[in-house]
Amino acid sequence: MEQDHLYTTHSDAASRVGAVIQHTVEELSRPTDIEQNMMPVSRGPLPSVEVVREIVDIVKTIVFPEFLDRLRGTRTMHEARLSVSIEKLFRLLSKEISHCVYEQNLGESTEQAAEEGMDKALSLIERLSEIKRLLYTDVQAIFDNDPAAENFGEVILSYPVVQAMVHYRLAHQLMLLKVPVLPRIITELAHSETGIDINPGATIGEYFAIDHGTGVVIGETCIIGNHVTLYQGVTLGAKNFTLDGEGHPVNVPRHPILEDHVTVYANATILGRITVGHDSIVGGNIWLTESVPPYSKIVQRCADCKGYESSK
Repeated sequence: MEQDHLYTTHSDAASRVGAVIQHTVEELSRPTDIEQNMMPVSRGPLPSVEVVREIVDIVKTIVFPEFLDRLRGTRTMHEARLSVSIEKLFRLLSKEISHCVYEQNLGESTEQAAEEGMDKALSLIERLSEIKRLLYTDVQAIFDNDPAAENFGEVILSYPVVQAMVHYRLAHQLMLLKVPVLPRIITELAHSETGIDINPGATIGEYFAIDHGTGVVIGETCIIGNHVTLYQGVTLGAKNFTLDGEGHPVNVPRHPILEDHVTVYANATILGRITVGHDSIVGGNIWLTESVPPYSKIVQRCADCKGYESSK
């Protein structure tokens, strides 16, 4: 009798589990209105975040082979491995770009998307030398701005800003090639891993340095010149948004312009389409919403920007 009771109990429990699972499956299979509006426009494959990680890792090895290639050897061996890496990068990029293109352009066939993916991937390959050049200027700037850095290897292998800039430099070139979705995935991967949030649409010159880096935000329409240094917690953001007739934000220039040789210290907030003139210093914890001329020195006592100092 006791065994029969246990059997009945287990049977009832199993039935309840099955009923709950079946009900949940039915509920989740019926998309809500808001879910329906967010559905992908195509039934084709979407870009893979894991493959994107692999793409960035390959670019890192291509750019910094002396630091990241464990099989360093003769020049001939290096060129052979470099060729293999670039071919793999081209193959992975072509596929992921085609997925992004097809998702954003439902009218295109998969063949057209694949062809566009190959064309844009090849264009990116042609830009690898410039990406590498810019990244080495960044490493130089980071090293020059940090007396705690003992050598370039330490900077390349351990500094989060280098990782963030590899992601940004790659993503920005893809953005210039009008590749949808993929650039934002690339920079958000760096954001989640380093705490440095750089929109791929931002324009950043050479010899760019971020010290420490955590909490830095650089908006989409920022323009940053050469030899600019930011410290942790700096926000280069929008003061407000222009809205269309339906109340949706319009994508217009809304972030700051930092000219050459500008330094912005920790936790400063610079908002709106304003210009910080070249060779200026913005002190820590400053809230800046008005343009300042070259050679300005903005410190706490003039945070309202009415009485900026000259650093000449």
